[in-house]
Amino acid sequence: MNARIVQAKLIDDNHSLNGKLVDLRIENGVLTEIAESLSAKKDEEIIELKDLHVSAGWFDSSVSMGEPGYEERETLKNGLQVAAKSGFTGIAVNPNTKPVADDSAVINFLKTKSSGHAVDLYPIGALTQNGAGIDLAELYDMQQAGAVAFGDYQHAIKNPNLLKLALQYTQGFDGLVLSFPQENDLVINGMANEGETAIQLGLKGIPALAEHLQITRDLYLLEYAGGKLHIPTISTAQSVALVKAAKEKGLDVTCSVAITNLFYTDAALHDFDTRYKVLPPLRTEEDRKALVAGLEDGTIDMVTSDHNPLDIELKKLEFDHAKFGTIAQEATLGALLQLVSAEVAVKALTKGRERFTGVRTQVRTGETANLTLFTTEGTNTFTKEQIRSKSKNAAFLGAELRGSVYGIIANNQFIAS
Repeated sequence: MNARIVQAKLIDDNHSLNGKLVDLRIENGVLTEIAESLSAKKDEEIIELKDLHVSAGWFDSSVSMGEPGYEERETLKNGLQVAAKSGFTGIAVNPNTKPVADDSAVINFLKTKSSGHAVDLYPIGALTQNGAGIDLAELYDMQQAGAVAFGDYQHAIKNPNLLKLALQYTQGFDGLVLSFPQENDLVINGMANEGETAIQLGLKGIPALAEHLQITRDLYLLEYAGGKLHIPTISTAQSVALVKAAKEKGLDVTCSVAITNLFYTDAALHDFDTRYKVLPPLRTEEDRKALVAGLEDGTIDMVTSDHNPLDIELKKLEFDHAKFGTIAQEATLGALLQLVSAEVAVKALTKGRERFTGVRTQVRTGETANLTLFTTEGTNTFTKEQIRSKSKNAAFLGAELRGSVYGIIANNQFIAS
């Protein structure tokens, strides 16, 4: 594609023109010029939009697709379109498929089926065989096939020796290990944050302690074994403090927060609406504020949508029986801009790519154009009409959001929202 982006505010704190209005020229998919003003060239598409902002393309570190095996929830083709129209140029896809992505064959399927799209798909391989938490999966083979990290989605590793071995083994090929932060023996049949709301509603609790114990254990294992650890979707104030202390000790650890936990508290559960049944559960206002503060000071490395499409048979049930999960990609920018500045939002939406893929996407001349276009202006109420996913289990329905995504430019394609 050949295009000129006109008078866009550049959000890139490593660029000399950060915060300035600039023109950007793309020729055959490569970013060839960036300046405060560029003259027109023949046969180039003009992209000129109100309050246009541009940043490096966003990366979502936790996305569930469905395919293979659960195509009724989401297909790869539609899911990649959802990601593109939500502003993401890269997504890490969880291994909760059928079959579980625990060998090179499934990883190859995901890579092959997703090729040619504007959005790059990066598979996360299961850490253990069939995600059962007993024996390590074929980690090296999956890495060779294209897996960028290894973890059992929303399943904690009970056996500490297994996690220790994974951290040691993956050092041989610079692999990234994910460990879901939950001590399962403290969460038997838990449905919601253990606290006042759960007591009032008669719901079995998931104590914050379960998260703190698992993170503390995993950080001790990381200090002992070495390696690279990512803790997905932390949800409490104490978890932020634990990760911050580990980073100050020099441990190679990162963490993410789900946009739902950043935006909502367990007060949303009072109507027993299963759209708000997520894992980790929505916590207290104190926790939510600590998560925002942790994002702003850099303790929390990235925000994920933790996008998990589920069909109506799994969500429109009594609260106890409904499955954990919500879709959130379509609302991620709008929710985030209600909480933090555009600069903080962009950092949170771009930092994950380097951690997971080893590649840092930048707005630089000579680089393949990998950009997200958005506006920070305007507020809107999120409605069903804005849902592009096949599944409709959206916690953000009715939420007041700020700004919107205009589209992405990636892999020599412009996808408008």
